[in-house]
Amino acid sequence: MEHDVLVAQQFGATAQAYLESVTHATGDDLELLSHEVATVPQARVLDLGCGAGHASFAVAPSAASVTAYDMTAEMLAVVQREATARGFGNIATVQGMAEALPFPESHFDFVISRYSAHHWRDVAAALREVRRVLKADGRVLLIDTAGGETPLLDTHLQAVEILRDPSHIRDYSTHEWLTLFREAGFNATLRKPWPLPIEFASWIKRMRTSPERVAAIHAMWNAAPDEVRRFFEVQPDGSFTLQKIMIAAAR
Repeated sequence: MEHDVLVAQQFGATAQAYLESVTHATGDDLELLSHEVATVPQARVLDLGCGAGHASFAVAPSAASVTAYDMTAEMLAVVQREATARGFGNIATVQGMAEALPFPESHFDFVISRYSAHHWRDVAAALREVRRVLKADGRVLLIDTAGGETPLLDTHLQAVEILRDPSHIRDYSTHEWLTLFREAGFNATLRKPWPLPIEFASWIKRMRTSPERVAAIHAMWNAAPDEVRRFFEVQPDGSFTLQKIMIAAAR
């Protein structure tokens, strides 16, 4: 099965669960997104890899328009239905890939993305597209789970992630993100890191992880070196703590 088909299959079946997920629906990062977008009057915003739309909903009250963009039709249907229910008439949905944006050059004041980029097949190509559709004075605000800054930590995290979700590609470290943005022509900085507690039962339920893979995740954590378990704050039930980061970038 091709990766793009796998992503659509994985997330199409779980769209409503992502709308209801506390992890995705809450967080100081959503308030920060809202504040940043509000600094530009009548901002035109692209939410890249919008998922169930939480970032779109956060910025819609202060934006002129929000384009919620995702490759999964079922996610976009959830976003449109919820936007209507919340009275956000300025949110429009568009389906497509991060690496091929169907928008003209210099179109958006902001490109935002939250919990999506670790599924992108070609991050470098996606960032080049982001730069193309961004206005000359436009800004990027990207939020994602961060990879480990050492090989030991990183190897264990990526293994656990892909066991839980076979459509996962990579949690990039802060250093990797800054390098990727720089190579795409951006000036980028780490805006803020946050701890992200992961409650194990809801984490695997949301992705419908198979019992065999759940057992493998437990085995991975149980066999991990002590310093790995301490860093990720692994609990007896498998719950653990990730780090999420916001990268801010400008052309």
